[in-house]
Amino acid sequence: QVQLVESGGGLVQAGGSLRVSCAASGRTFSSYAMGWFRQAPGKEREFVGAIKWTGGNTYYADSVKGRFTISRDSVKNRVYLQMNSLKPEDTAVYYCAAGRVVWSLDPFEYDYWGQGTQVTVSS
Repeated sequence: QVQLVESGGGLVQAGGSLRVSCAASGRTFSSYAMGWFRQAPGKEREFVGAIKWTGGNTYYADSVKGRFTISRDSVKNRVYLQMNSLKPEDTAVYYCAAGRVVWSLDPFEYDYWGQGTQVTVSS
């Protein structure tokens, strides 16, 4: 049974940093891309970035490029989203997802999802 479990969300002031983690289990993810998405109240789920499990190539939305960094630990089967220079508009529930794609902006391309973790950035 595939499980993706996010952790590490919380409340941070604008300009601060936060790292969220995604623990992946239940299958081999070597042919998968691991994506991060976010969803703010009243808004659609938005692509944040993705990492190809094999090779580690990363892709980012323009809104977070230069501020967010995605990495993975193949031994621990974890994916990380390091968020720096956070802004109030980054406030959302952050989701980890896995899909058999090179990478994709489209949430429908991802097969497995975590339950999400809340990130709140105060001004």
